[in-house]
Amino acid sequence: MNLNAQWIVGFVDGEGCFHVGINRHEDMSVGCQVVPEFTIVQNQRDIQVLHAIRAYFGCGVVRTDHGDRMAYRVRKHEHLLEKITPFFMEHHLKSKKQLDFLKFRTVVLMMQSGEHLTKEGIERIRLIAQQMHRIDTKIKSGSFGNTGE
Repeated sequence: MNLNAQWIVGFVDGEGCFHVGINRHEDMSVGCQVVPEFTIVQNQRDIQVLHAIRAYFGCGVVRTDHGDRMAYRVRKHEHLLEKITPFFMEHHLKSKKQLDFLKFRTVVLMMQSGEHLTKEGIERIRLIAQQMHRIDTKIKSGSFGNTGE
């Protein structure tokens, strides 16, 4: 499978996810661990697409997600920093997922500078992570259930 950058951008716009997890980890100096992750999930019947994307980036793993779903995941900080984030800085996502990516990139850069090793840095990362994947649930006055017709 021969993929190009714009095809990958469109596919990730629809199927990809940029996620920042913060897990309790008593062995860490601040009591928790920051885990940024780029993921694409597909049904097992389309696993060849995930393997092609893995080959394109030259990093990450393809594993079983749940049931018949497979996932391409990149968690290694070096790969996120040197391959994934530069790709999406050069080839912008077209949907609102671009905003999540920019927040994700901020966290990856914060980790590069060691900010995740301080309580203040963890709190800042937590606030950024909470802003990701938000859906605007505000309903404008008069726009729901009453069209005025």
